[in-house]
Amino acid sequence: MAPSAPSHARAIWAIAIPAMATNVATALLGIADIWVIGQLGDAAAQGAVELGARLLMGLFVVFNFLKSATTGLTAQAVGQRDEAGRLAALIRAAAIALAIGLAMMAVKPWIVPLGLDFLEAGPQVRPDALLYVDIRFWVMPLWLVNLAMIGWLIGLRRLRTVLVVEVIINLLHIGLNVLLVLVFEYGVAGVAIATVIGEAVKFGLLVAVLFPSARPSALVAAVRHSETWQAAPMLSLFRVNRDLFLRTLLLTIAIMLVTRQGAQQGAVILAANAILFQLFMFSALLLDGFENAAQVLCGERIGERNKAAFDRDTRAILIRGVAVALALCALFAVAGDPIVGSFSTDAAVTAAAQRYDIWLIAIPIAGVVSFVYDGVFVGATWTRAMLGTMVAAFALYIALLWLTAPLGNHGIWLSFTIFLIARAAGQALLVPRLARRSFEAAPV
Repeated sequence: MAPSAPSHARAIWAIAIPAMATNVATALLGIADIWVIGQLGDAAAQGAVELGARLLMGLFVVFNFLKSATTGLTAQAVGQRDEAGRLAALIRAAAIALAIGLAMMAVKPWIVPLGLDFLEAGPQVRPDALLYVDIRFWVMPLWLVNLAMIGWLIGLRRLRTVLVVEVIINLLHIGLNVLLVLVFEYGVAGVAIATVIGEAVKFGLLVAVLFPSARPSALVAAVRHSETWQAAPMLSLFRVNRDLFLRTLLLTIAIMLVTRQGAQQGAVILAANAILFQLFMFSALLLDGFENAAQVLCGERIGERNKAAFDRDTRAILIRGVAVALALCALFAVAGDPIVGSFSTDAAVTAAAQRYDIWLIAIPIAGVVSFVYDGVFVGATWTRAMLGTMVAAFALYIALLWLTAPLGNHGIWLSFTIFLIARAAGQALLVPRLARRSFEAAPV
């Protein structure tokens, strides 16, 4: 029996609101880094943190598929009432995360210099950017395993637990930032050390809160169970992860190109774009609450083989996501200048950021539909189709960056905004056909 409209709305908000709050807490970590270093009034130091953070985002966040894939596969196991499959999803994801983390540590001496070269880190910002990356890189294995654990908890709808952990880490991170940068005057190194300590504490907290959903005895038994490591489910996981990895890689390159193109225009534009980017990430992570709702609910509907509920959930989440996006547009339209101005004591950086903050008004509504559809595609494990839409949008984005080059920094943000719209259009065109194919064998 289908749930009533009020209970259905509550189900969406019960996932979306804690996820939004959790994502905002995550966004505040990056915002705190840029804000605290900005209080030093040093555009080069602020630009170095931006470059280092973007490089690490390219190296770390490209593996964010560990979270998304784990959420979708766990939600499907919940829909199928598959207890063993639920535990296996966590174990497989954590094992892959640890292996990737250790491999990345091994190749660090080569990829970090190449990454800074790609971002065109000039002599004014490169030494501090390298210091920042060197310090933060040591926590990469823990960061990846944390992603797997968070994805699993979200798949179980334990978003309030994730929120509590994120709030604790956020408060710790901000306190350490202020202490190490503004009190002890460690500068860029202080920002990086604060992040490393926070991620290590986060790992400990997540391990603690896995229970009672994953009792130690059940986890040990699942690790020893041969079915956990059978070829078919592992290949399915690798297929989903491969497509999500490539999709996230293209998305990360698209974001890094915003930083690279800004770096070509000097330290002031680089620092200004860092401010705009952090506020974009705030909007994106807030709206990603609806992506999380789509991952969980659509994944469960796939597991239940319930197309009517799948269609209803998709429409309802889109409507609510667009409403919140419009509210964000209104916020930036009214208060964009003072918000942006609070991020730096350098008058040139503030003026540059305020000159381009009109794009903060456009980006939330441009991106929200693609964010929701990301959740739908991941929950349904339509990852190959998702990758296809990303490839098409990315090709358009590269062409737009070339065509809009005469517009300077406005051209960069215009290209990125159209890129988000193109992704949503491609996904919307594919959903009806993919849904029919996925549910064609469903019982009537």
